Amino acid sequence: MGNYSKAVEFYKKTIKIKEKALSPNDPDLAASYNNIGGVYNAMGDYSKALQFYEKSHKIKEKTLPPNHPSLATSYNNIGQVYNAMGDYSKALEYFKKTHQIYENALPPNHPHLATSYNNIGQVYNNMGDYSTALEFYEKDLEITKKALPPNHPDLASSYNSIGQVYNNMGDYSKALEFYEKAHKIYEKALPPNHPDLATSYNNIGGVYNNMGDYSKALEYFKKTHQIYENALPPNHPHLAFPYNWFGKIYRSIKDYPKALDNFEKCLTIWKKGLPENHPYLAVACSNTGDVHRLMGSYEKALAFHQKVLNIQENVQCNPLDCALTYINLGETYREMKDYSAALTYFEKGLEIREKKLPKNHPDLAVVYHNMAKLNLATQKYSMAMKNIQQAVEIAQEKLPSTHPHLLEYKETFEKIRKKM
Repeated sequence: MGNYSKAVEFYKKTIKIKEKALSPNDPDLAASYNNIGGVYNAMGDYSKALQFYEKSHKIKEKTLPPNHPSLATSYNNIGQVYNAMGDYSKALEYFKKTHQIYENALPPNHPHLATSYNNIGQVYNNMGDYSTALEFYEKDLEITKKALPPNHPDLASSYNSIGQVYNNMGDYSKALEFYEKAHKIYEKALPPNHPDLATSYNNIGGVYNNMGDYSKALEYFKKTHQIYENALPPNHPHLAFPYNWFGKIYRSIKDYPKALDNFEKCLTIWKKGLPENHPYLAVACSNTGDVHRLMGSYEKALAFHQKVLNIQENVQCNPLDCALTYINLGETYREMKDYSAALTYFEKGLEIREKKLPKNHPDLAVVYHNMAKLNLATQKYSMAMKNIQQAVEIAQEKLPSTHPHLLEYKETFEKIRKKM
């Protein structure tokens, strides 16, 4: 029900009794540690979650054979926490241990195997390796369809995962198709205030935002926000997501004070609820810095982007998040007329995006447009023309004809054409 504090209260009572009544290596005690670890994970208290999951795991290691499915569950849970903390290599290591046990112990169409494929896909998705992520998500869907009834929430979860990858790849119509399949199941299977429904609204809103339909996006994010406010404890990290999206939308429609206000709310929540080098904090600082740039406060912008780099260069985070930081820095230096620094950062960002994204991804168009503006400013008109043509071609193929990005690229194209 997403009522985590109540859940913790009852699990603590359970543990108190079991610790008195059972031997320290009793599997029942391991189960209780596991349960409370799950709640702390859901609350975003990752160090507590890890502490209880590891207590549970130690008991299981002593009492169970090495290929027991319950050990796999244990590896899986620890992997989930590392994934949430942004430690992707550790997450992958634990998820692969889980998968190995399941492959040896379970029939090939068991739902646990599907979950295992999904988790591995999730890490590859977070690391920006979308084609590998899709591969694992499709294996998950294949098993889930065979093993579960058509309205089971786990099936919705599989559709959601595939929708997320298509969204990240810039294939928005496909993303919407899978997100809406998921949403229909959730509406039938869950109570109206369930956090999973909020996540579903959030996903659909994200696609509309990427398509440039900001009013539709705002409508969905407000639904998310309402459910989260009702269903989650006050410092839950998920509460930051709607503010992050509100900030993005207000930034897109050039209402910078409102954008800044929302990004700062988002940052405050994540600072309270997450470890200090969590990738989410980097994202929040990045967005805040970008709005300071748009408002002309370049020193503030650079200070925020430096905080971002400190996090991103010290933990293993999604390379695409690093690319965004480099591009934001490039834009800041371009507006400060430090063109050589701008070029250095744009090239760093472009190199990552070209390596990680499909050739026609809208995020590539953004960098080509940035470089076109830079080359226009330094009077390299033929290079600028080449860049802007790349941006326009991608945007015409992948974005709706009324998308603000496409209109902006065409405007820049005209400015360059007049100079040639």
